[in-house]
Amino acid sequence: MDSMEQITASKTRVIAIANQKGGVGKTTTTVNLGAALAELGQRVLLIDLDPQANASTGLGINPRAIEKNMYDVLLGDTPLEDTLEPAADVEGLFVAPSSLDLAGAEIELVPGFNRERRLIDALAPIVDDYDFVFIDCPPSLGLLTINALVAATEVLVPIQCEYYALEGVGQLVRNVDLVRKSLNQALEISTIVLVMYDARTKLAGQVVDEVRNHFGDKVCKIVIPRVVRLSEAPSYGQPITVFDPDNRGAQAYRDLANEVLGNELDLESAPAVAPPAPGVGIAPETLTETSADDDAPAESSNEAQAGIDEAAADAKEEE
Repeated sequence: MDSMEQITASKTRVIAIANQKGGVGKTTTTVNLGAALAELGQRVLLIDLDPQANASTGLGINPRAIEKNMYDVLLGDTPLEDTLEPAADVEGLFVAPSSLDLAGAEIELVPGFNRERRLIDALAPIVDDYDFVFIDCPPSLGLLTINALVAATEVLVPIQCEYYALEGVGQLVRNVDLVRKSLNQALEISTIVLVMYDARTKLAGQVVDEVRNHFGDKVCKIVIPRVVRLSEAPSYGQPITVFDPDNRGAQAYRDLANEVLGNELDLESAPAVAPPAPGVGIAPETLTETSADDDAPAESSNEAQAGIDEAAADAKEEE
């Protein structure tokens, strides 16, 4: 059985968290969703493929103090299991740390044999040891991201509730289609997560409506609010569920973890989404090349309206 067959036959969900835009919450979602799932008893592996190593430092790991990292896995003969570091404050969460050396890996991988399969070949021997594997991708569509897409069976795309929200997502959808056709038939965009939702702005509701209309039931019902503490937590090397466990952002990621697991949700206490504001435009880019699955019926944006006053009040308090 080769690496691809081993990954697809496994019960482990291998999820690449990708968006070619920077600053859209990929690492924040990777770290906090992984921590929330581990808190629920899941065994989670987080693979940091971003040369900035923010997912590693966000969990209290200093990449400069680590002997072996993902660079050694992709460009050397180091087994993936030899790089793993347990997250200090979260039982059941493990990290394969990144390194600044990965910035040069894009070029070094070009002449390499099986350059798109380096990660999947390294992951296959240990994939069954975990319930979830999250791969934090860099904000590009280079060879590191291609390695992540070949190794994964699912893609989770965080989209911020701001202007130009869909910019670049169309290209990501097309690239996922290309990888599926030529390298990984099991790959699919399974999950869209709306992040940085600000209940005080009308535009946020418009973006939510646009994303739900396009991606339908791929969009999670839980929306991640814009919370100051989510930005502060990485500087302490902790996920939000540890740094401020009672915070609204921590609860949102716990709710998202339950949704990812397929558990029943209490939408009345979950972060709410305001209905779209008429006449407010968003990104001009139109997503035209989609698969049949992308035409699923849109979720009603009214589905999560309960609690909007509480969300707005909380946001006002953090100003």
